[in-house]
Amino acid sequence: MPRERSLFPKITEQGLDDLRRRIGVKITDTLEPWCHEATRDSIRHYAHGIGDDNPLWCDPDYAAGTRWGGVLAPPSFLFATSRIISGYVGGLPGVHAMWAGAEWTWHLPVRRNDTISTEAWLKDLIEHQTTFAGRSIQQVYHVDFYNQRGDLVAAADSWCFRTDRDLAREAGTKYTAVKARPPKRYTDEQLADIYRLYASEQIRGSAARYWDDVREGERLPTMAKGPMTVTGFIAYAQGWGGLYIRANKLAWKQVHRHSGLGIKNRFGIPDCPERVHWEPEFATLVGAPGAYDYGPERCSWLTHHLTNWMGDDGTLRRAHCKIRRHNPEGDTLRIDGTVTKKLVENGRHLVEIEHEARNQDGELSVLGSGVVELPKRG
Repeated sequence: MPRERSLFPKITEQGLDDLRRRIGVKITDTLEPWCHEATRDSIRHYAHGIGDDNPLWCDPDYAAGTRWGGVLAPPSFLFATSRIISGYVGGLPGVHAMWAGAEWTWHLPVRRNDTISTEAWLKDLIEHQTTFAGRSIQQVYHVDFYNQRGDLVAAADSWCFRTDRDLAREAGTKYTAVKARPPKRYTDEQLADIYRLYASEQIRGSAARYWDDVREGERLPTMAKGPMTVTGFIAYAQGWGGLYIRANKLAWKQVHRHSGLGIKNRFGIPDCPERVHWEPEFATLVGAPGAYDYGPERCSWLTHHLTNWMGDDGTLRRAHCKIRRHNPEGDTLRIDGTVTKKLVENGRHLVEIEHEARNQDGELSVLGSGVVELPKRG
C-alpha cells in the first residue's frame, strides 16, 4: 500500500538540538494562565469540570465549619494556573504533543482568593520507541507554584510525548484492535451499572479518617468516570482553560505568532491542534482512535479518588500519574485503589496508596499513586 503524503512536520535532529539548549533555562515567555487567582467561582468550575462536588471546594458555608475555616481548591486545581504543567510545550513546531503524566508534591493548600505564580523550566528530553508512533520524545518540564506571600505551595514535573502524526496514523499499531471494533453502544442495563457507582460515591467530608484505623491492603471504593462524551471533555476545558482554545482576533494572534498551531480544518481555516478532544476526524488523523479526554483531566480524576477517601482532615501530599492509553468518547473508567503502606515521616502520619483505572474492556488506562497525611487519634 503506497504511503500517504506527509501532512505534518516531523521530529528533526536540528529541532531536538534547539530544544536541548533550553534544558534548565527558566521560561519567561509563555501563555497567560487560565487562573491567576483561586476565586470561589474558578475553584468550583474546576471541581465541577472533573465531576467533583465536594462541599469543601464548592460550598463556602460548609467549608467555614471545617478546620480550614473556608473554601479550599482541589489539589489538581493548580493545572489551571500553569499552561506549562498542563502540556504547553516549546520547540518542534507542528509536531504533536500528548500529555502523559505528572509527579506532584504539595506543601500547602490553595485557599480561596490565593494568587498563584509559577517558575518553570524544561527538565529533560528522553527518546522512546513506541507502538503508537515509533520514535517519540518525552519532554519533561518542572514547575514550582507560589502563593501571594511567596510560599512554595507545590512542585511538579509533567511530561508530554512528541509524536510523528503521519507515522502514528499510517503505521502505529497500538490501537489496531480498537479501530476495528464497532462503535460502542450502551444498553440501559450497562448504564444502570455505572450510575450505581455514581449514586454510591462517598465523599468522606467531616467524618475524620484516622491513620490509626487504616490497614495495609485496605481497598478504596471504586470510582466511575464516564461514559465519556465530548460534552464532558468540554466541561473540563471550561474549568481548566485548555491550552490553545481562542476565538476570533485572539485565535488569529495565536496562529500568527505560532504558525505550527494553525492546522486547517475542513473549511480551510487554521485551527488549534487541541481539537483532537472534540473532533473525531482530526483525532484519527494524528493516530488516536477518536476524540479523547485530556491528560490533566485524568490525573485530576485520580486525585479526586484520593480526596474523596481522605476527608476534610486529610491532606494530599504527593501524587504520581502515568497515562497508558487514550480514552476516546464512549469509554468508561473504573478507578480502584489499595493502601500499600503506613508510615511516619517527619512527624507526619502518612498512607501510601496505589491505584489504577481500566476501561470497560479491561484495558489499562492510567496508573497512579498517592501519599495522604491523616490525623492520628489523641
